[in-house]
Amino acid sequence: MRVMLVDDDKKCLAKTEKITKELLPEAEIITFDDPLNALAKARTEEIDISFIDIEMPDLNGIELGNYFKELNPFMNIIFISESKDYGFDAMQIHASGYMLRPVTTGKVQEELAELRYAERYNDHKRVFAQTFGNFELFVDGKPVEFKYSRTKEIVAILINNRGAQTTNGEIIANLWEDDGDPAKKQSYLSNLRQDLQNTFTKLKLDGIILKQRGSMAIAKDRIECDLFDWLEKKEASQYKYMGDYMNQYGWCEFFHAELDEISYAMEE
Repeated sequence: MRVMLVDDDKKCLAKTEKITKELLPEAEIITFDDPLNALAKARTEEIDISFIDIEMPDLNGIELGNYFKELNPFMNIIFISESKDYGFDAMQIHASGYMLRPVTTGKVQEELAELRYAERYNDHKRVFAQTFGNFELFVDGKPVEFKYSRTKEIVAILINNRGAQTTNGEIIANLWEDDGDPAKKQSYLSNLRQDLQNTFTKLKLDGIILKQRGSMAIAKDRIECDLFDWLEKKEASQYKYMGDYMNQYGWCEFFHAELDEISYAMEE
C-alpha cells in the first residue's frame, strides 16, 4: 500500500506522517509540502490513499484532488482542513473522507476504517499479464477480448516498459515501423486508446492505465505479471524465463537479449 501526505505546513505534515506510520506500519509513506511535486509523483506511481491539506498556495487541495482522481479513480482521498467550508467540494469529487484540524490518531483511524475503496487492499489481483511465451492478458482468469488486436499490443508495450510512462510517439514507432502517413497513424492510435478505455471500463478496471497528456503507463501494483515477479524475486519466483518473451511481437527482440543476460547472471 502506498500512502501520500500533502501539506505545506511541515509541522502538521510530520505529525500526520507519525500517526499514519503507527496505524499503517507496512505501508510506504510519501510526504510532500509542495502540491506540484506531489502531483508529479502521482503521475509516475500509483497512490492508494492520499491525505491532502486543502488550504495550500499554487494548487489548493481540492484542485490537487481533482487531478489525482483523473490519474487514478480508485484513489482514496482524505482532505484535511481548518473548516467545513470545502465539504461540498470534497463530495463533488467523491472523496473518501474529510478531517478537521487538529489531526489526531483517532480521526485518522476513523477515516482508514471507512475507506471508499477498502476492497482493493487484499492480496488478490484480478489482472494477470503473461509475457513468457506469447503475450496474453487475463482478467478473473479469462483472456481479455479487445476490439482491435493492436489494442492488446499497446498493453504489451506498456507492460514491457514496466510502469514507465510511454509516449504516443513511442507506441506508434512500435506498432508501425514503416514510414506511413503520420496523421493516419495518430488517428488510428486515438481509436485504439478509446478501445482500451472502453474495454477496461466494461471490466471495471479503471486505474490500471495511468494517463498523462500524450503518454500512458501500466499501474504495476494493480496487476500480477510473470515478468515483474521474476525480475523482483529472481530464483524465488514461481515463474521462469525460458528464452521466450512476447513471441508474437517483433519489437520484443531487443528485450530478449536483456532478459537472457539477467537469466545467465542468475545461473552463475
